[in-house]
Amino acid sequence: MFKNLQKLLLLLCAVLTAGCFITASMAQEIIEFDGLIEPHLVVKLGSPVVGVIEAVTVDRGDRVTKSQVLVMLQSGVEKATLELARARAGLESSIQAKRTELEFAQRNQQRIKSLYDKKALPLQEWDTVETKRILAEFQLAEALENKRLAELEYQQAQEVVQRKIILSPFSGVVEERFLTVGEYVENQPILKLAEIDPLNVEVILPVNMWNKVKLGMRATVKPEAPVGGAYTAFVRIVDRVIDAASGTFGVRLELPNPELSLPPGLKCKIVFHKK
Repeated sequence: MFKNLQKLLLLLCAVLTAGCFITASMAQEIIEFDGLIEPHLVVKLGSPVVGVIEAVTVDRGDRVTKSQVLVMLQSGVEKATLELARARAGLESSIQAKRTELEFAQRNQQRIKSLYDKKALPLQEWDTVETKRILAEFQLAEALENKRLAELEYQQAQEVVQRKIILSPFSGVVEERFLTVGEYVENQPILKLAEIDPLNVEVILPVNMWNKVKLGMRATVKPEAPVGGAYTAFVRIVDRVIDAASGTFGVRLELPNPELSLPPGLKCKIVFHKK
């Protein structure tokens, strides 16, 4: 009887010990850390030049795509200058005239040269003809240079007009609108944009996780209610300096958000996976 009771106690201890190990193992695998979902990038969009706003094509909450026109400044004078530069860059008459003069001077030089070689023409007249040919070459070169300068002025005028048009630097959403049509822009921002695909997930980890979290490691992100759900993210940044006061270090994960269904600003729980 005593031996049976002893065996039963040993078996119970073994079961309890195994259960403790399993519970500890499971707890280790499902440790959750608090995190915060943030935009991948936030930009206060301004203007590279001063001016008066002519149009703002978006408002707070709107989605934008990369290179989409967001703001246009008044540019009537600049556009007129652009058209003038375009017309000058397209002029060919001066070049054609100088090229014709050069061709005539070359033909005349050939005719006079034969007479000069036969001693039938004085040196002064030959020198005059040759000088006219050389001058015609320089005048054609000058006309070509002027056309090149006109083309560069046209490109410059294009850039001036383009700087009056403000494009979106990435795809995302408009977080805030600061100015509207008719307002003067100098140094202040016009719009605040947020890139939310992908999202950043920021988490502060205790020092005992040092060297356990690696770049590229997979993690499950569980946003708070009412969003909920579970999403896969990957470690992109691991701080190399530990905060001595708190004994912690920072980690950033990248969370794909192609449908823009996850709003930034949510708190979340994060579980890291070894594989």
